[in-house]
Amino acid sequence: MERVNVVGGGLAGSEAAWTLARLGVPVRLYEMRPKRMTPAHATGHLAEIVCSNSLGGEGTANAKGLLQAEMRLAGSLVMEAALRARVPAGGALAVDREEFSGYITERLSRHPRVEVVREEVGEIPEGITILATGPLTSEALAEALRRRFGDHFLSYYDAASPIVLYESIDLGKCFRAGRYGQSADYLNCPMTEEEYRRFYEALVAAERHVPHEWENLQFFEACVPVEELAQRGYQTLLFGPLKPVGLKDPRTGKEPFAVVQLRQEDKAGRLWSLVGFQTGLKWPEQKRLIQMIPGLENAEIVRYGVMHRNTYLNAPRLLRETLEFQGAEGLFAAGVLAGVEGYLESAATGFLAGLNAARRALGLSPVAPPEESLLGGLVRYLATANPEGFQPMYANWGLVPPVEGRMGKREKREAMYQRGLSAFARWLQALTPPLPAKAPAS
Repeated sequence: MERVNVVGGGLAGSEAAWTLARLGVPVRLYEMRPKRMTPAHATGHLAEIVCSNSLGGEGTANAKGLLQAEMRLAGSLVMEAALRARVPAGGALAVDREEFSGYITERLSRHPRVEVVREEVGEIPEGITILATGPLTSEALAEALRRRFGDHFLSYYDAASPIVLYESIDLGKCFRAGRYGQSADYLNCPMTEEEYRRFYEALVAAERHVPHEWENLQFFEACVPVEELAQRGYQTLLFGPLKPVGLKDPRTGKEPFAVVQLRQEDKAGRLWSLVGFQTGLKWPEQKRLIQMIPGLENAEIVRYGVMHRNTYLNAPRLLRETLEFQGAEGLFAAGVLAGVEGYLESAATGFLAGLNAARRALGLSPVAPPEESLLGGLVRYLATANPEGFQPMYANWGLVPPVEGRMGKREKREAMYQRGLSAFARWLQALTPPLPAKAPAS
């Protein structure tokens, strides 16, 4: 049987290799550490955690809780290691870093179908391959991706605006319109002069994230953080992301003093981003400022803005919901490179890429989980999101269809959890060949 290449030994690559091995497919797992270290890593362990040690909140009302449950059903090595290495963290699943990565390294290194190769990969390997090289993809491999996929490849830093749930927007305070009467694709939150002044003063005083030295951010002028723009002067935002020109409020017939625009981010219209609001502010500050905007006083933020060193693909232009590249049979992406944020999300996409690479090796077609599941919703977002200004995404309830009926917010989330987990379980049970109930002993 053809050996499958997995490039990158982080959480996504480790989960992909484990899934392939469980399905009887031999794997060559490439990891350049410790021969070549990155500025962020400290060891040569597989699945090393370099930032927060949390895999997200648990529970039946939590989106990450659903993704964790799906991964447990799938026989995830990352979840097995997390449960063995967990440390007290309230309602979150947090781990002892050393024990977590050490356990995964041992399990994969001892598996008879996994060959761990400690060297850098500078070209896309021949044959069935999963690319899971993370946010610090080497320059050589990044250049190989550029040569193959051209301008569709995004790299080197992540300039993302916050995203809010549509159902949490007060539509009575907003209006739909495009500039100068063009297609009404945007939601517009108008501000009076006094509202703008208060917002501006809060923005320039807000506390910022201090990047790690290795991030060394260099911003393109088109992606300057909104807080940096504000520092250039009181009027700057009014000629930038908050400009009201060409937007008339139908309730007054006049242009507002300032306007915050929101753009639809997913096909279903459940997720909307703040246009031009890429930011490096700390998350509590982002929430406080966003909820100062008329119409967003009760906005539920499902993805905060970030500005950090990153390497990722423009997934909607390049990937299918199976995580296979369009027009490149047998080539898959997973993890941060595929356009997700978070350890858990990286591992989950590693599982799916591993499953589908195994199916290709076995002569079968790739598959995607049901849209009611969190993993299914996540990969559908990657494949169908707005490619203009695409932003990496992490697990949130806006990725799956809402439930019908009158019930409270928590009851809705719990109903979505039960529905998603049941759909995912049925999907797993219908797979041919099936995933082993337990991974074979290594």
